[in-house]
Amino acid sequence: MSLRKFITNKTTAALAVLITAFANTSVFAQDAAAGAAAAPKVDMGEVYKSVIFYILVFLAVCLFIAIIGKAIRVYELSREAQGKAVGINWNRIHASLFALFLVIGLYGVYWEYTVHGAMLLPAAASEHGKKIDEMFNLTLIITTIVFVVTHILLFGFSYIYKYSAKRKAYYYPHNNTIEKIWTIVPALVLTVLVLMGFLTWRSIFFKVEDPKNKPLQIEVTSEQFKWSIRYPGADGVVGNKNYKLTTATNPLGIDFKDLNSRDDEMADEMVIPVGKPVKLILTSKDVIHSFYMPHFRVQLNTVPGMRVFFEFTPTKTTAEMQQETNDPNFKYLFFCAKICGSGHYNMQKVVRVVSEAEYKTWIAEQKTYLNDDLRKQFNLPVAPAPAKAAADSTATDTAAVKTNQMALNK
Repeated sequence: MSLRKFITNKTTAALAVLITAFANTSVFAQDAAAGAAAAPKVDMGEVYKSVIFYILVFLAVCLFIAIIGKAIRVYELSREAQGKAVGINWNRIHASLFALFLVIGLYGVYWEYTVHGAMLLPAAASEHGKKIDEMFNLTLIITTIVFVVTHILLFGFSYIYKYSAKRKAYYYPHNNTIEKIWTIVPALVLTVLVLMGFLTWRSIFFKVEDPKNKPLQIEVTSEQFKWSIRYPGADGVVGNKNYKLTTATNPLGIDFKDLNSRDDEMADEMVIPVGKPVKLILTSKDVIHSFYMPHFRVQLNTVPGMRVFFEFTPTKTTAEMQQETNDPNFKYLFFCAKICGSGHYNMQKVVRVVSEAEYKTWIAEQKTYLNDDLRKQFNLPVAPAPAKAAADSTATDTAAVKTNQMALNK
C-alpha cells in the first residue's frame, strides 16, 4: 500500500482521530486531577438546592437527546441515499415503548397505593367522617378499575396492532352497541355516585336538632395569623358580634347589648366532649381562610362578614386515639388550609376530645371575655370585687383597729 493510500484510508483516519482524542482527553484529565488536588474542596450542597442547577441539567439532557436524534436522522438519510433498506424499525420501537410504559405505569399505581395510600387521610374520628370515607373509597375503587382497564386496552392495542406491511388495517367506523354501552354504563355509575354524595351532604348539613341533646356551640374566628375560640356561657348561646365594634379592647367586635354575649368565654384550645354534637360557627376578620380538621372530616372557608355553620359529633377521645395510633404525643389539630399569607403555616390550634366530666371541669375554669374595660366602654356596671378580697380587706381593717386601741391603752 502506497503512503498516499495509507493516509487517505478511512480506517487509518478514524484511528488517528481516536488516538488524538484519547491523548487530548488523557492530558486534560491529568490537568483536571492535578488542579482538583491543589484546589480547596467546594461544598456543592447549595448548588444542588438551586433551581438553576436543575434547569441546566434538564437543558443538557434535552441537548443530548437532540444530538442523538440528529445522528440517527443522518444515519437514516445516508442509508436512503445509498438505496439500502431502512435500518431502524420505528414502529416496533414505539410499540415496545408503549408496552414498557404500560408496565412501568401500572407498577407506579401499585407503588402509590402501597406506599402513599396510608397518607391520604388519617383515621376518621367523627360520625359523618365514616360516611365520607365510604363514599371516597367507593369512588376511588371504581375510578382505579376504569383507569387500569382503559390503559391496558389503550397501550395493549398500540402494541398488538402496530404497523406491519404484511397486513391491512380493518376499517371499522361505527358500532351502535358499543356506543350505547360506553354511554349508559358510565352514566349509571356517575348517577349512583352523585346520589350518594347528595344524600351524604344532606345528612351532614341538614340535621334535625334533638331538644334533649342540643349541640355545643363554638365560635371560631380566623385572622392573619391566628385563631380565636369563643365558648358560650351558662345560657349555651354564643352572642352576636359586629365588625363596627372592633377596638383594641374588643378585638372580636362582640356586641354586649346582646345579653347572650356577656357570659361568653375565651379559650386557647378547643376542648369538646366525646359523643356530643358540636356546632361550629366560623367567621373571619380579614381575608378568606380555610378551617380544616382532617380527623373529623371538616373543611370550610371562613369568610369576612359571613357566619358559616357546621355540626359534627366526635367519636374518639384524644386518649383513645393515642392508644389506637400507639403515639402518646398524638394531638388533634385544626389548621388553615388556605394560603393566606406569610404566617399561614403557623395557623393551628390543639383540639382535645375528652369525657363529659372532664369537659365540665375544664369549662368551669375558663374566663369570660367581658372584663372591666369592656364594661366601661359599653356603659355596663362594673363587676363587684370578689367576696374573698372583701373579707381579706375587712380582716385587715379589724387588725389595724385593734393595734391602734392597744397603742392608746399604753
